[in-house]
Amino acid sequence: MIGARAAVALALVLAAGRADGAGGPLAIVTTTTDLKALVEVVGGEAVVVESLAPPRHDPHGVEVKPGQITRLRGAALLVRVGLDHEPWLRRVLDTVGDPELAAGGRRDLDLSRGVALLQTETPRLRVDRATPHVHAFGNTHYWLDPENTRPMTAAIAAALGRLAPEQRPGFEDRRRRFLEQLDARLVRWRRALAPHGGARLVAVHDTWPYFAARFGLVVVATVEATPGVPPSPAALGLLVERMRASGVRVLVTEPYTSATLARRIAEQSGARAVTLVPSVGAERGVDDYLALVDVNVARLAEALEAPR
Repeated sequence: MIGARAAVALALVLAAGRADGAGGPLAIVTTTTDLKALVEVVGGEAVVVESLAPPRHDPHGVEVKPGQITRLRGAALLVRVGLDHEPWLRRVLDTVGDPELAAGGRRDLDLSRGVALLQTETPRLRVDRATPHVHAFGNTHYWLDPENTRPMTAAIAAALGRLAPEQRPGFEDRRRRFLEQLDARLVRWRRALAPHGGARLVAVHDTWPYFAARFGLVVVATVEATPGVPPSPAALGLLVERMRASGVRVLVTEPYTSATLARRIAEQSGARAVTLVPSVGAERGVDDYLALVDVNVARLAEALEAPR
């Protein structure tokens, strides 16, 4: 969390940003810190970016502050995860009342449109307050596959280039340099997890299918059969039995997972609980996208290497 002075400084910088980029950096608003990190990678000093969601939060709900709504009104671009990842955003945009920021608007960038989605066969459940985050149109956590940052950053560079054509070469060059770093890290990440190909995992929340698929791992079940809804005692008991029978060695938790729940499942199933980080900034040292994947690969490799 940022301190009061840092928050004031950020507000002043954002206020100085311009919706058209003329005479100052482009003011960009993202829905998550992960998208913020990628926009900053591509935009460099030509952008100033604020995330509506804090780095460590339950993705099912975000409370947007009045000051953020004000800055959203003046933003050159809103960058979103899309699908049903931000059920809270509709209310915010209704308050803003600008059709250019609404889905499909001129100042809206939905990054889900450029990636190959998983779990698109999921039945389309109605999204409302009772089922706030049901992955009804495909799994929304696509940024956790490092390869998906290629189309994501391409879309960001194209959008920024339309807003500030004179800055386009810089956007493209920064993206190219990011992808060079990504390619080098991918070699290291694949090497670290290659010995564990086919390993079976259980995750508390259905956050990790893209990450697992990229590195040859398999998420066989989630503790939350319906995203955001805790399991019943009977369902939890059945899951533990399945984990023991199939030899699941790792339970993937997240920073806001109930420690009591994670400990109970790990003790009863014999699996090792490991906390992976779903968003940039959610833990100390996870300050950019590449660091996010670094931490998650290292933790998962260590957990899979540990003796039972």
